[in-house]
Amino acid sequence: MRWKMGRLSFLQEDLEVLRGRGRLRELKWIASRLSNRVRVEGKEVLLFCSNDYLGISQALLLKEEASRAIEEWGVGAPSSRSIAGSLLIHKELEERLAEFKGTEAALLFPTGYMANIAILTSLVAEGDLILSDQYNHASIIDGSRLSRAEVWVYKHRDMDHLEDLLKRSKHRRKLIVTDGVFSMEGDIAPLRELRELSDRYGAFLVVDDAHATGVLGKEGRGTAEYFGLLGQVEVQMGTMGKALGVMGAFVAGERILIDYLINKARTFMYTTSLPPPLVGILLGALRILREEGWRRERLWENTRMFREGVKRLGFEVLGDTPIVPLVIGDDNLTMEFSRRLLEKGVYVQGIRPPTVPEGTSRLRFSISALHTEQDIRYALGALEEVGRELGVL
Repeated sequence: MRWKMGRLSFLQEDLEVLRGRGRLRELKWIASRLSNRVRVEGKEVLLFCSNDYLGISQALLLKEEASRAIEEWGVGAPSSRSIAGSLLIHKELEERLAEFKGTEAALLFPTGYMANIAILTSLVAEGDLILSDQYNHASIIDGSRLSRAEVWVYKHRDMDHLEDLLKRSKHRRKLIVTDGVFSMEGDIAPLRELRELSDRYGAFLVVDDAHATGVLGKEGRGTAEYFGLLGQVEVQMGTMGKALGVMGAFVAGERILIDYLINKARTFMYTTSLPPPLVGILLGALRILREEGWRRERLWENTRMFREGVKRLGFEVLGDTPIVPLVIGDDNLTMEFSRRLLEKGVYVQGIRPPTVPEGTSRLRFSISALHTEQDIRYALGALEEVGRELGVL
């Protein structure tokens, strides 16, 4: 047996505290492709906690694009973009993403987390102000802390509170940052009002469009398209690990913004560039997103069906997007609900603090275009059964 020094024994104590509070995270291993049905713990179950909203990850075209990219570019680009890692295939994807988002340029990042860190640590500094929605993603919270700017948090989607804060600010530079679709609430940022307040008080606007890209807007171009504001948001961050079904992220905006990030963003300068096969797959995924509008239509049909169903059952339901959070409240009860649903063949994760506020633990359903009407009806039936067993309904 490997010798242990015992100096990390304190970690076990902390893990036991988490376990006692119903907050210990443990991985579940999936033994099949990620589709509407997967194999977990030796049985087939319906998957209701994937962010693959359009089901693009399973498209056969992506295999072809990966093979084509490997043939032309090889399997890796083992350098940072600023040294020898900028390939023409990267440029092609960035140009297509910029056109898709209605901007002059775009810049690739390995993850949305790294993209948000880049934005917030590059565009503001000490003496500046970040105004952040109460329920913004953890990457925004961490990027704000690392920026050394002052951070004022406004109440969730509360434009009166945001305006009060803007009136008080005497800072050199003001940045308003918001999720487009809030990942744990399932609701949409009031972008028109945010745009108006930004203009009125001389702030600039950053939108994390991770869960909106591919989902919101007639063509799936995100929050700006949804509100008729294409080309009117200074900084847009989008990810490719959700509706695009793969991984990676980008920042889109004016050419001057992208040039600035190339020179200032540490999470861009000091990391290896995306491998060509992944970039080829992403080009294919973007093509599918743009050409196969039926996926988005089916996604919203499924979303309406599921949301109407859980409301009829009597659950407290948040938001109005394919993210459907059902608030249970107690941490342990939430996890027991999740466990019993899995036993009945429905895999959905329980979400607990610190990801959500105290007392609001929830089941976070994610609806997909791959779900069938039968899948949704079965999930609703399982929800009703377990809800009655646990006294939630």
